Amino acid sequence: MADLAGRRVFITGGEGFIGSHLVERLLREGAQVRALVHYTPSGRLGWLEGCEDDVEILQGDVRDGGRVRRAVEGTEVVFHLAALIGIPYSYEAPESYVQTNVVGTQNVLDACRSAGVDRMVHTSTSETYGTARYVPIDEAHPLQPQSPYSASKIGADMMALSHYHAFELPVAVVRPFNTYGPRQSTRAVIPTILAQIYSGADKLHLGSTTPTRDFNYVEDTASGFLAVAACDRALGNVVNIGSGREISIGDLVHLLVEITGREVEVVTDEERVRPGASEVERLLCDNTRAREWAGWAPAFTLEEGLRRTADWVEQNLSSLRLRYQV
Repeated sequence: MADLAGRRVFITGGEGFIGSHLVERLLREGAQVRALVHYTPSGRLGWLEGCEDDVEILQGDVRDGGRVRRAVEGTEVVFHLAALIGIPYSYEAPESYVQTNVVGTQNVLDACRSAGVDRMVHTSTSETYGTARYVPIDEAHPLQPQSPYSASKIGADMMALSHYHAFELPVAVVRPFNTYGPRQSTRAVIPTILAQIYSGADKLHLGSTTPTRDFNYVEDTASGFLAVAACDRALGNVVNIGSGREISIGDLVHLLVEITGREVEVVTDEERVRPGASEVERLLCDNTRAREWAGWAPAFTLEEGLRRTADWVEQNLSSLRLRYQV
C-alpha cells in the first residue's frame, strides 16, 4: 500500500490514549482523518479536544452498525481501536465486553466490506496470549483467555481474520504489547505509579509486582500501526508490536523511583490483584514479523520512554486528577 499522504483514513477510538497518538501521526503523514469517538451526553471528545479543525470528528458507538457503516463510507484505510479495555471491570460486566469488542468489531468489518476499503487494521492485545508458555512470544503462541477481556479480544481477532478468509477483506491484525506514554489512564501501572509519586505519596499501592511485561512507548506503537497498514504480507495475519525486552513490575518501580528521584514504599492493594488463575505472569514479545515483514523497529528505549512519560505526568498531574480521579 502506498503512503498515507492525501488518503482518506477512518479511525475508531481516536479519542483514546493510543488512538489520539495515532491520529497525530496520521496528520503528520498528510492523511485526511475522520474519527469516531464514543458518544457521551457531555459531548466530550477525549484527547481529541481542540483537534476539530484538523480532524472530522463523529460521535457514536461501534455497537451501532448503521452508524458505523455511515461513518466508514468514503474512506480508504480504517484503523479499528475502539474497545472496552479495563481488565478488572471485565470480571464484573463481561457481556458489555462481548457487545463492544466482538459485536463492535463485527460492525466495523461489515462496514469495511460495504465501503470496499483498501485496508483495515484491527487492534488486538498481548493479553490474548495469557501467561507465556514460552518466550519470546511469537504469533504462533497459543491464545489463552485468562480474563473476560482477553476472551472478548480473542473473539474479535478471530472475527477479523475470518473476514479475510471468507470475504477477502484486506484486514491485518496488529497485536501491541504493553503500550505506555503520555495520556494513558491511571488504570495502567506506569501512570498510576507516577501519579502516586508526584502526588507526594510515601507508599505506592499496587497489585502484584512479580509479573513481567514488555513495555512499548506509544510513539513506537503508533509507528507500528502505520507499518502494518503498509505491509501487504500482514493481510490475513497477526503482527506483534513490542520492544523485545521484559521487566518485572517490581523492577519497573525501582526504575521509576530512580528517574523521578523520589523514595517510596510498595504496598500491595488487594483490589488491584487479579484472581489467581487470571493473572498473566509473563509477557515478552517476539517482534520478528514486525521487523522482517513491515520494516518496523522501536525507536525509544524503555528508559527514554519512561523519562518522557514521567515529565508529562508531572506537568499534567492536576488534569489527570480531574480526568481519572487520582
